[in-house]
Amino acid sequence: MAPFVPLIELSRGGTLECQHAGAVAVVDTGGKLLASAGDPNWMAFTRSTLKALQALPFMEAGGPRHFGFSDRDVAMLCASHSGEGMHVAQVQSILDKSGVSYKQLQCGCHVPYYVADGVGPAPEHFDERHHNCSGKHSGFLAYCVQHGHSLQDYLEPAHPLQQAIRRDVARAAALAPEDLRLGIDGCSAPNYAMPLSALARAYARLASGEQDGEFGGSFGQLARAMTAHPDLVSGTGRNDKAFMEAGRGDWLTKVGADGMQAFASRSRGQAFAVKIADGSKPALYAATVEVLEQLGWLDAGQREQLLPWRAGVIANWRGTAVGERKPVFELALPSAKA
Repeated sequence: MAPFVPLIELSRGGTLECQHAGAVAVVDTGGKLLASAGDPNWMAFTRSTLKALQALPFMEAGGPRHFGFSDRDVAMLCASHSGEGMHVAQVQSILDKSGVSYKQLQCGCHVPYYVADGVGPAPEHFDERHHNCSGKHSGFLAYCVQHGHSLQDYLEPAHPLQQAIRRDVARAAALAPEDLRLGIDGCSAPNYAMPLSALARAYARLASGEQDGEFGGSFGQLARAMTAHPDLVSGTGRNDKAFMEAGRGDWLTKVGADGMQAFASRSRGQAFAVKIADGSKPALYAATVEVLEQLGWLDAGQREQLLPWRAGVIANWRGTAVGERKPVFELALPSAKA
């Protein structure tokens, strides 16, 4: 089986210009493979799709109840946010309730995403709270405060927090901890590579919420918070916000850097994971919409809502149609490949 197959092609003047290859895995909560393109078991770094799963030790230990976190705070634990005012204020809420300073965050600092997205001008001052991963890191610190763990080295793979995360991520994906391949993410936190099908299974379970026999309470809280507050999980004009709003409470999704997206339907008990080999964001979004189309998850209203994110006509800066981006894959059923 080829690890990657062409998913999205871009043509200009009728001539092929770009081809974006990748892989897709569609599974249910039990891990049954329902459909795929390319290798559904391709080992891929999960990047920011992992955030909701990284919150599991905190959720399982009753962290939100211990600190009085709201659903908005819980949503921030899962966020790759834009650094808008609402995001910074929510991160500060977590820090205040946990009794720590933003200066203890070890995610680093970057220009807020909303600036690059054209939502607004750069602020005169920005700090670690504006980092897209600051919600996750604030949750990390809260866990350490709750359990009396060191705050200085909370990102070290051997730290009790990170060991608990590796354990619970593996359980959610139905893998052994040693099956997770360790890497370091852009925010300096440990990140894990796993088969696409395993990531999809974890998201199917996450979306099933209280129905999950192992993490039901935690998954229920996380799924409700993410779907109720997609603006906090991402931001103005961002992918996760647009898709979860189009899902009307049923879709739970999270993108990750370098061409990763995990997507689940709460009502169906199914999820899929997409990896674009070259990391192209437009190709990832277009492929995700096409998977939704082929799975039959879209109604007419959702199809219209997601037009800006799907494959289609490419226009230049003058608004002239100059090319086309289109899907070129068909999901295959396991029986069809036997």
